[in-house]
Amino acid sequence: MSKVLANRYELFERVGEGGMSVVYKAKDKLLNRFVAIKILKPEFINDQKFIESFRRESQNAASMTHANIVNIYDVGREGNIHYIVMELIEGRALSELIKEQGPMAYPKVIALSKQIAAALSFAHKNHIIHRDVKPHNVMITPNGTAKITDFGIAKAVNAATIVDNTDGIVGSVHYFSPEQARGGYVDEKSDIYSLGIVMYEMLTGQVPFDGDNPVNIALQHINSEMTPPSQLVAGVPPALEHIIMKCCDKYPVNRYASADELIQALNNLEFVGSVVGDSVLMGGAAAKDHTRVRMDRPPKGPIAETDYDDGEVRRDYDGYNEDNRKGKARNKKKKKLIIIIAAVAAAVILGLVCALIFGGGEEIETPDFTGMTLQEAETAAAEYDIKVKLGDEVINEEVDKGLIVSQDPEPGQTIKTGSTVTVNVSKGLGDGSVPDLTGKMKDELSDYLDAAGFKLGAVTTEESDKPEGTVISQNPKAGTEVEKGTAIDVVVSDGSKGKTAMPYLIGQTLSEAKTSLSSVGLTLGSVSEDYSDTYASGEVMWQQYDSGTSLAKGTSVKIRISKGKMTTTTQPPTQDPEAN
Repeated sequence: MSKVLANRYELFERVGEGGMSVVYKAKDKLLNRFVAIKILKPEFINDQKFIESFRRESQNAASMTHANIVNIYDVGREGNIHYIVMELIEGRALSELIKEQGPMAYPKVIALSKQIAAALSFAHKNHIIHRDVKPHNVMITPNGTAKITDFGIAKAVNAATIVDNTDGIVGSVHYFSPEQARGGYVDEKSDIYSLGIVMYEMLTGQVPFDGDNPVNIALQHINSEMTPPSQLVAGVPPALEHIIMKCCDKYPVNRYASADELIQALNNLEFVGSVVGDSVLMGGAAAKDHTRVRMDRPPKGPIAETDYDDGEVRRDYDGYNEDNRKGKARNKKKKKLIIIIAAVAAAVILGLVCALIFGGGEEIETPDFTGMTLQEAETAAAEYDIKVKLGDEVINEEVDKGLIVSQDPEPGQTIKTGSTVTVNVSKGLGDGSVPDLTGKMKDELSDYLDAAGFKLGAVTTEESDKPEGTVISQNPKAGTEVEKGTAIDVVVSDGSKGKTAMPYLIGQTLSEAKTSLSSVGLTLGSVSEDYSDTYASGEVMWQQYDSGTSLAKGTSVKIRISKGKMTTTTQPPTQDPEAN
């Protein structure tokens, strides 16, 4: 049987583990919904200060409801088990996606960063600092939504954390700010620094600082300069690099003043990219010549200086040598030229925006494609002179597999003919691990399978010595990954091999009765005696169970033996209390 917490939360399967806790998928039987239960590991249950901090900060986080924050529903304790009930997220940790996809395309980096920043903005406005922003604490749903978890509670002691003398863990060393490394005051800008590190890792596939031990990495956060992302991977927009470097400035005062200010910078960059394309973001023709090679680690030592044909000495990324006065003069001229080019580019952008707003194409309302197949949507879209393209395949319990779940733009929004609508298609309930049903009783299978996302299939019986109705085998087998909603067939015991029929013992001698019982798996119980006019002395005159009665093997059976006829000189026997 599965474990139930607080007589309400039924635990099914383990879905994750961190330094301080284990996460289970569970069902809230009161509200009939699936949830995630985070249970504190046993090694922390005797640390009263940690427990109190765990509960207090979890309760603070539970007060926040935001699209990009994993909701916390309940915080509780049962015996020595301390737990948090959270929203169950169908998706993967950002850290897994980075390992699989990194370096990520910069448009995706921008989109995910905006969502994480939005969650931090909401938290900061509620006076909550996360203090441990890292890819492991960001879940990405199948439709691309980022959700931050562990606000103020992800404080496990491991090889990638540092502890101070007063408040325990202050963050994960690869992602925390210089002020965290110093044990100084931590505020909203510390979270912005950590988000900058996360953006850097998404864009390059690696963290900017790494080392043999946490102290070494912490000192790099304090003292070492960060290698610009463009030196590690090709195609990084300078504007995005500037945003990341500003987030990760050593001095908090030089970072973005708030998460909202960071979002505005990302919005501006995204807008320019959507209007004019990558060529402008990458500096036009210069982008085509951008041939940086990714390195597994940032280069060590000073950046090499190079002599150019014009006699100047230039650094790889610091600009002209400050000692070259002629170079300075030419640099000023180039700055003026850049300003002129920027003004022209702004005019071009404005013209393109106007063309988009006031240009050709008839304005129409976006049709509603939800519930259609992709082919049906394409046919319908052709009637409106628009196009449909497939976005993501998403898990959805309510929409049948192959049907459109959502679309962008949403139905009813104004678009122009010739536009393209992106649609997301349901892939049903998704896949899940088949639970182990062996040993469970037939009557409880339907509810148990329903809670796990499956349904009960064919039920057949088979001879077995297990109790009647007990599951003895299943198909598919436990642990098999199959589509949710699949019917699970079971074979249950009929209990026949554990039962036997009571033999007829009347008229047998005591020895014969004992042999008869033993032959069918029964045992002889208490033996009493009484007088009988029918049965001769020594014969069985009564048996506890009628012949043919189905009994569990090993059952003991009482009998009564005849003493023969009672004579006039014989006193009546005392009634045997076991005879009834």
